[in-house]
Amino acid sequence: MTAADTEAAAAVATLRTTAAIRERAAVLLQRARAGRSPWFVVDDEALPRAAAEVAAVTRERYPDLRIPYHSRWRHFEAGGVDRKAELDARLADLDPSARARTLIDLTVVSVLLDAGAGPGWQYREATTGRSFTRSEGLAVASWHAFFDGVFSSDPDRPWQVDAAGLSTLDDDSLARAFQVDARNPLVGLDGRVQLLRRLGAAMAGQPAVFGQAGRPGGLFDTVTGPTVTAHTILTRLLTSLSGIWLADNVIDGQPLGDCWPHPAVPGDGPSWGWMPFHKLSQWLTYSLLEPFAWSGVQVTGLDALTGLPEYRNGGLLLDTAVLQLRKPEWARRAWSVGDELVVEWRALTVALLDELAALVRVRLGVGAEQLPLACVLEGGTWAAGRRLAERLRAGSPPLTISSDGTVF
Repeated sequence: MTAADTEAAAAVATLRTTAAIRERAAVLLQRARAGRSPWFVVDDEALPRAAAEVAAVTRERYPDLRIPYHSRWRHFEAGGVDRKAELDARLADLDPSARARTLIDLTVVSVLLDAGAGPGWQYREATTGRSFTRSEGLAVASWHAFFDGVFSSDPDRPWQVDAAGLSTLDDDSLARAFQVDARNPLVGLDGRVQLLRRLGAAMAGQPAVFGQAGRPGGLFDTVTGPTVTAHTILTRLLTSLSGIWLADNVIDGQPLGDCWPHPAVPGDGPSWGWMPFHKLSQWLTYSLLEPFAWSGVQVTGLDALTGLPEYRNGGLLLDTAVLQLRKPEWARRAWSVGDELVVEWRALTVALLDELAALVRVRLGVGAEQLPLACVLEGGTWAAGRRLAERLRAGSPPLTISSDGTVF
């Protein structure tokens, strides 16, 4: 390996850490507070008001403050239906390891299908007769698609996700599973299909991580033990699956995934100018906390993960005026995920969520041990962001982002 190769590998490794996310986001926040951002003004006097909004929503949703993790499993509870009990009954005959692999399979495929659905799509659940939209709809749709064997190549083992099954997934089969048609359009359907096909190819090429069948559940056998850190799970996801993200963000041919250029971001060597987020990978890590725990593995170091830089958390900060656009008309145009304004919005969101979490804990009278960031998000910031969006814009985010359905 040449010196340049070594330097590139070190840069990629750095950009796959949450420490780098926080450090670089903090630089952009400090710059914005100093009035040097061309895009945003930060109003620190609005932070307590935002914290009050989040604390109020949290107490309403969880009066006893027994708050679960922000996780895909909350969306599986849509409509107050105990789908977990149904799952437990279906998997009762499996041994603990096989059960864990199944839970991980379901979680991974559902999270990767969880990006903005758009305002015009809904899913009608046959078993309850109820209709669900947005993240809850995507969760319920993916739940039933999983149990219908949409992602499995083995008719005798429909309740799994495997590389061969994903390799044959096409737009029509996912559209049928998600009830998509001209009157019920889903944003980024083809992007979701291609993402899952790339997932299948990545797993097929790494049998040491995902097993010979290429299953997400192989993570249970390669990232396990009596205890495991949350960042260890994230690191394995990033090292094995960064290539599935459709972005031309690379260093020396190595894909960076959800990591974007910003001219004001510092760094050493080739990592200079890159702002990492890894939002979906972190969302997946949050969502795997419970499957690992249910399988007897204690996950530690939860607050190593960052807040999620997506449009509900970012929207909360804009709608409470903690963040203000320098030109209000920018809210009326569409932006791309790689635009500097969007990159900076997401970075400021990460940095401010840490500060907001501390204020929310004070208002609720609890410490970080009882209310880690994973619970603040659930309590919390995401729900408050959604409610403000419903109140102000019928649920639409404050900024319009053109996306292929794999970042927002």
